[in-house]
This record gives sequence, structure tokens and C-alpha cells, in this order.
Amino acid sequence: MDCERKDGECCSTHLIDGDGTFNASGLENFMKEVKLSDCGLSYAVVSIMGPQSSGKSTLLNHLFHTNFREMDAYKGRSQTTKGIWMARCAGIEPCTIVMDLEGTDGRERGEDDTAFEKQSALFALAVSDIVLINMWCHDIGREQAANKPLLKTVFQVMMRLFSPRKTTLMFVIRDKTRTPLENLEPVLREDIQKIWDSVPKPEAHKETPLSAFFNVEVLALSSYEEKEEQFKEQVASLRQRFNQSIAPGGLAGDRSGVVPASGFSFSSQEIWRVIKENKDLDLPAHKVMVATVRCEEIANEKYSSFIANKDWSEVEQVVQSHPVQSFGRKLSSILDTCLSEYDAEATYFEGGVRSSKRKQLEDKLLQLVQPAYQSMLGHIRSRTLDKFKDAFENALKGGQGFADAARDSIKLFMNLFDDESTDAIIKQANWQSTKVRDKLRRDIDAHVAAVRTSELSELTTTYEKKLCEALSAPVEALLDGASDETWPAIRELLQRESEIAISGFSSALSGFEMDEQDKNNMLSGLEDYARGIVEGKAKEEAGRVMIRMKDRFTTLFSQDSDSMPRVWTGKEDIRAITKTARSASLKMLSVMAAIRLEKCTDSIENTLSLALVDMSSGSAANKATCSLDALASSTWEEIPASKTLITPVQCKSLWRQFKTETEYTVTQAIAAQEASKRSNNWLPPPWAIVAMILLGFNEFMTLLRNPLWLLVIFVGYLLSKALWVQLDISGEFRNGALPALLSLSTKFLPTVMNLLKKLAEQGQLPTTNNNQRNPSIAANSFHSDSTGISSSESSEVISSDNGTEYSSPAVNDKTQ
Repeated sequence: MDCERKDGECCSTHLIDGDGTFNASGLENFMKEVKLSDCGLSYAVVSIMGPQSSGKSTLLNHLFHTNFREMDAYKGRSQTTKGIWMARCAGIEPCTIVMDLEGTDGRERGEDDTAFEKQSALFALAVSDIVLINMWCHDIGREQAANKPLLKTVFQVMMRLFSPRKTTLMFVIRDKTRTPLENLEPVLREDIQKIWDSVPKPEAHKETPLSAFFNVEVLALSSYEEKEEQFKEQVASLRQRFNQSIAPGGLAGDRSGVVPASGFSFSSQEIWRVIKENKDLDLPAHKVMVATVRCEEIANEKYSSFIANKDWSEVEQVVQSHPVQSFGRKLSSILDTCLSEYDAEATYFEGGVRSSKRKQLEDKLLQLVQPAYQSMLGHIRSRTLDKFKDAFENALKGGQGFADAARDSIKLFMNLFDDESTDAIIKQANWQSTKVRDKLRRDIDAHVAAVRTSELSELTTTYEKKLCEALSAPVEALLDGASDETWPAIRELLQRESEIAISGFSSALSGFEMDEQDKNNMLSGLEDYARGIVEGKAKEEAGRVMIRMKDRFTTLFSQDSDSMPRVWTGKEDIRAITKTARSASLKMLSVMAAIRLEKCTDSIENTLSLALVDMSSGSAANKATCSLDALASSTWEEIPASKTLITPVQCKSLWRQFKTETEYTVTQAIAAQEASKRSNNWLPPPWAIVAMILLGFNEFMTLLRNPLWLLVIFVGYLLSKALWVQLDISGEFRNGALPALLSLSTKFLPTVMNLLKKLAEQGQLPTTNNNQRNPSIAANSFHSDSTGISSSESSEVISSDNGTEYSSPAVNDKTQ
């Protein structure tokens, strides 16, 4: 039977059976039933021992309203209680547990089997606050009575406790006779003292008085069988003394070393195990052991409870993805609740053990929540870094200096991190956010450095772009118009634009609060970049120098001083024009030959001029030979190799190529001039004209005598003029005589056939009202047809027959 309850109040259990087996499950159920674990230190344990069949169970049932099995007197005197029974006392506060021990000196176990008696007595002394020793009144004063062996047993087992707890021994004298209690008590106390003195003691307790271990109480009760009512009244009076028995002045008011109620089950099991193993029982060590086990159990329970806590689970889950508002306060509250619950349950256990286990529990809990704390700090760091980036960017966009913006933003957001990390601190932990703070500062510094590099790069690129725009096109234009002032103009342009750019760049860099050396390096770099633009453009133009030279030659050769296209009429001095154009091209070659950004003089132009152009004097051949030998070099005098764009050897090669490619243009000009001369000189020489007049005088007179020949000659002139215009004879001869003859030979016959065809068509037209018109009309008509493509010089014709003036059809149309 694990737990029995009667009358709705008393609960009992068989704690240890007759074989010494401890009923652990029964005790657990009993504790749950009577809610002993909730009592803390506010509970008392009472046990009773005495000879078998001495009325122990009867006394307990009347005193504590328990339901222990009592002996049936009508069936004879025999063993009723086997082992140890436990029950809760009904109606007594605080909670009082009573243990009914198996009686001593029973015939069932025999005379020699006293092991269980000693074990149960030691167990009762180890766990009880009050021990009732039930004895018969008539045994007092007897040497061999049953009381002395029992007392001797009690005192002997006491010596096995290294530091026994102070226990109240209440001797209950049963079936009191007429002898007054005042007379019986001294005798009993004397016998007790003798027994105490006779018991062997450890060296440490040889002189220890009985009162150091026991509070001895003596009382007497009337016979239950003979004076039942009086017995019940005395028991009722005694019952009152067990109310608040652990209070100061109570029966167990000076007890010490009490095991908390929640550890009673484990403590009882361990005490009985040690007793059964026949080992000495060290109660202080046992107390520590019980406290260790129970506190660890409580700590484990609270740890499991914390893990299952909904608030903690919610915080743990949420903090994985984003920050938790009032993180530190929430977790501190949850941890405080958990630790407070531990303190409440473990408060009655040994202080050192309790504190140690509490520290272990706290460490475990903090170890559990530390990842969440680190995640929270990580969120704070990330959020602070993002806010810093936005604020820093806005500050820069707002026009604030880089260094000021960085300094103010860093100070503001590091303070913000400190504030937020302080809010996230768990008060139970002594954690520092220094590492995360340092990482944040490193991230911020890295971002500032990256932005600084980007801003400087962007700033540098901006000014480089400005320099490129300010220099590229002007330098190209200056080089294209190569002259003696080209490089001085380029130097002036470079200096002016460089100073403007460096001034602006220096002002822009002042906001970065750079090291002076770094600032000077960047300014020097920008200046070098400007020079690089000019040098690069010069190299680029040097690569196109041949095209530039030919363009300049063509421009000067083909256009006059008014930039009008030159017409080769025969009056131009082609040789002088060619020399001038080639000199200008040579000027461009000399300008392009080297970079001249420093003020210095060189002889490149003179060397090229002597070597390539000046060959007019008698000794020109020798001079040219010497000069050409001067061009057989890869460097220029006074010009470093790094500034050389076109070497002397390359100049010589380029000039040779230039002359070859421009020779055709000069040849064409000469040919055009010759053709123009031929086309303009169509009249015969004067002597021929005089000869024609003298030799042709007779024929002229003949024409005057016969005017009809004039008409024939006029018609022939018209036909010749028409053929001249149709064949474009003057244009053909501009290309040379032989090409002109070949071309005219192929076009002559088709042109003649075309004229004849037109005359035939005119003859077939029907006659109208113009029948009286003389034959000169036909000539006029022919003239109109034949001069449709001719010039206006032949557009008017005068008839000599009738003195009437006729014009071409176009003129006729206008006059009509």
C-alpha cells in the first residue's frame, strides 16, 4: 500500500518494510498527496520508538489523529507494526509528519537480531525533530528492564553521526501509577545519564554533555485500558504542544540543520542507503549532498522552464531576423523570474551549495541567451552602419566638408551604438560590447576610406576632364596651324589652364584635411596629367603629320592669298608657289618633330630647311649632302629622347614621301598652265596676219565685188562656230594636244551628222505666212539651232540683203 487516506485528512504510507526495503515511489506519492514540497523548512518530523506491543500506534493515532494499525488485545500480544510507517498528522500546523517504528525486543526477530532496531533508530534520529520513547512506568528503576537496552541503542547510534542534529527526546511514561511524576523523573534522568556516560564516545565528544545533543522531556500518561477518558484528556493536552512545534520555545524550537521539504524524499533515501551499507552517517556532508542534488534538480527544472518560456522563444526567434525592442529589459526580466523561482525553491538548502548551483544555472542561462545577445548586437551594428552611410552621404551632398562630415557622423553614430547596446545589456551578465563596437568602428573607417578614395577619384576625374576639354581642342588647333608661335602659345595655354585647375582642385581638397605631402602629390599628379594631355595630343598629331603636311601644301598651293581657288592662267609662278607651300609644310614638320613645353631654343627648323629645301646656290649640292648627313641620326641636338616625336631619320623619310605624293599636284598645275596658254593663243602671229592681208588682197576685193560670197562665208562661219561649241575644242586642248586630237576625232563625225539632221528637219517644216522671207531666214533659223548650246556672242545676226536686223528665236520671242 503506497498511500492510504481515511476521513479525508490523514494520509499514510509504508516507508520501509520489514526487510529494510525503502519505498521510494510511495514516499514520492505521499509527498505529492500532502504537498510537502511546498512547505520549505516549515515542517516537522516526529517518530516514536519503544518495545513491541507498548501501545505506540495507539498513542500516535490519538495524539496525531493518524490511522496506524493497532494491536488487537483479544488476539494476543504480537507484532503489529513491521518496518517503518509514515503518516501526516491531521489538524496540526505546521505540516507534521509522524513515523511509527517497528517495536524493539520483539520475539519475531529474536534476541540476537537487533540490526534492524539499530538501523531504524539511527534513521529516526537522523530525520526526526522529535523522538517519542514509549516506556512502561513499572520499568523505571529496573536495571534489566527493556528501557535501558533501547536507550543504549539510541545513544550508541548517536555516536555514528559525526555532527548530529539536536533532537528532542520525549520520554512518554505509560500506565502511570500513584507515584508522582516528580519522583519518577529524577530516577529516569539519572538512568539516562548513566546510560549516556557508559556509551563509548569519539574523542571529540568525550566531555560533551547529553544536553548538547538532546532536549530531554518527560511526561506520564494514564492507562488507556483502565482510564481511557483521562488518557484521552492527557493526550489532547499533549497534542497542543505539537502545534507550532518548530517555533521558538516549541518542542523543536532550537533544531538546526534541517533539510528543506522538497529534499526530504531524496535525503531520506540516501540516509537509509548509507545506514543499510553500515557506514558512518556524516549528517553535514549528507546535508551538502542533499542540497547539491536537490539544487541541481531545481536548477535543471528552471533551465527547462526557461527554454519552454514563450517570451524567451519569441525573443530568440525574432532576434534572428531583426532587432527586438527593449531586448535587454525583456531578457533581464525573464532571467530574473527564472532565478527568483530557483531562489524560492532552493532557499532552505545549504547556502554554499545553493549559491554554487545558482551560479551554474545563471551561467547556463547566460550561455543559452548569449547567441541572441550577439545577434542583437549584430543587428544594432548593421543598423547603425547603414544609418551612418545614409547620414554621411547626405552630409556630403549637403555640401559639408568631407573631414567634418566624417568626424561628426562617426561621433554621432558611435554614441548611438553605445546607447542602443546599453539598452540591449542583460543585467545578469557582465558582457561587454567592445568587440562589436570595435568591428563597427573598423567598418565605419573602411567605409569612410572607400568613400574618400571614391570622392578623391571622382574629384580628380572631374578636373582631369576639365583639363582635357580645355586643352585637347586648342592644342590640336594650335598644332594644326603650326608656326613659330605654336609652342609658346601651347605653353601659355598649358600654364593658364593648369593654374586654374590646380587652384580649384586645391580648394576642393581642403575639405578632406589631407596630409600636406599627399595633397602636394595629388596636385603634382594633376599638373602632370595636364602635361600628359598636351604631350599625348602632340604625339597623336605627330602620327598624322604627313596628312597635315599634305593638307597645308594643298591649301597653300591650290588657293591664292584670298583663299580663293587658284586658276592656272599662265601668269602664276608655280616654282615660287611650290617653294612657299613646301616651306610651310616643312615648318609643320619642324613644329611636330619635338615637344617644347620648356622654354628653350633648338635648331630643328634650320637643320630641316638646310637639308631639305635650300639648294639654290652653286655649292648647294655640298650643303645638301652635309645637311642630309645631319639627318642621319635618331636624336636631335638639345632635345632629349623623351621629348622627341619625329627623329631626323623619320623626318628625312617623311619629306621624301611628301615630295613624292605632292609632285603629281605640281605636275598637274604645270600641265594646266600650259594648256591654258595654248587655249588663249589661238590667233596667228602678226607677221602671218600681214602676209595674209598682202597675199589675200585680190580675194578680198573679189568678195567685195560679189556679196554672195559673203553669205557663203557667213554660213561657213556659223557652221564652224557651231562645231567649235559642240566639240568644246578649247576645253579639249587644255588637257594636251594629243588627247584633244584623239577626243575630237571620235566626236567630229557624230557632231556633223547631228547638225545635218537638224538642218534636214528644219527644211521639212511646212511654210506659213512667211513666204516672202528671203534665204537669210534659213540662215537665221540655222543660227538659232546651232547656237542653242553656244555662248551669247553668236546669238545676234544682221542680214546684209535687206538691211533688216534679226535675232535668235529666243530674242524674237522676247521682242514679240
